Amino acid sequence: MSAHCQVTGRSPGFGNTVSHSHKRSSRRWNPNIQNKTYYLPSEGRRVRLRVSAKGIKVIDRDGIEAVVARLRSRGEKI
Repeated sequence: MSAHCQVTGRSPGFGNTVSHSHKRSSRRWNPNIQNKTYYLPSEGRRVRLRVSAKGIKVIDRDGIEAVVARLRSRGEKI
């Protein structure tokens, strides 16, 4: 499964690591992806999301109901 946040859409960043001799090799910066389970009171069930640390803050700020509604309007199946 890819390192992709369901809430914010964050995905890995790509670039180069540069050594002391200035030799370059490619690398990637993965977002901090967590598997989190949230309870949806309106449906009486739990949903499991793959969210980044920033996505967890968005859910805390907006509420799980609003975030799930936003995901469903985008066409994601929850």
